[in-house]
Amino acid sequence: MKNIVLFASGSGSNVENIVHYFQENSEVNICAVLTNKTQAKVLDRCNKLKINGLYFNRNAFYESDCVLEILKTFKPDLIVLAGFLWKIPENLIANFPDKIVNIHPALLPKFGGKGMYGKYVHEAVKANNETETGITIHYVNENYDEGAVIRQVKTSVSLDDTPDSIAKKIHELEYEYFPKVIAQLLEVE
Repeated sequence: MKNIVLFASGSGSNVENIVHYFQENSEVNICAVLTNKTQAKVLDRCNKLKINGLYFNRNAFYESDCVLEILKTFKPDLIVLAGFLWKIPENLIANFPDKIVNIHPALLPKFGGKGMYGKYVHEAVKANNETETGITIHYVNENYDEGAVIRQVKTSVSLDDTPDSIAKKIHELEYEYFPKVIAQLLEVE
């Protein structure tokens, strides 16, 4: 049995997609979803999906080993950041080397770093007149969006595209490829 812990800060659409992808897989156990926002919509999704949803604050994450101790109880084979916006502290990276992965809505190293998420990425792609964009699934290290790339998938950007239409294309790529890459990393079907 492979254990996954998910982290999310927002609506949790990627979380829900991942949960559905592995729902029928007896080799995978989604232990919990951890969030840093009390009002995150992902917590509502957790209730509907019957998945443990846990909130933690900044102190529990950065100033103590509280989140680390919670993670250790789950014995995760993989920690998946699915729309999680805080920088991962070094104590988590040190305790789970090459076991924390993130998805970024651009082709890193372009449009990465602090503050580059969601609509801000898509607006930057449009403002920069990019002809392609995509997703990057990568390992997490001590710097925002600088971990080793696991997989990138591209999509074209036309002159008619808006940040909203770019976002739609990116979500489609995320939903299709993120669960598949997780399955590959876990070596499950």
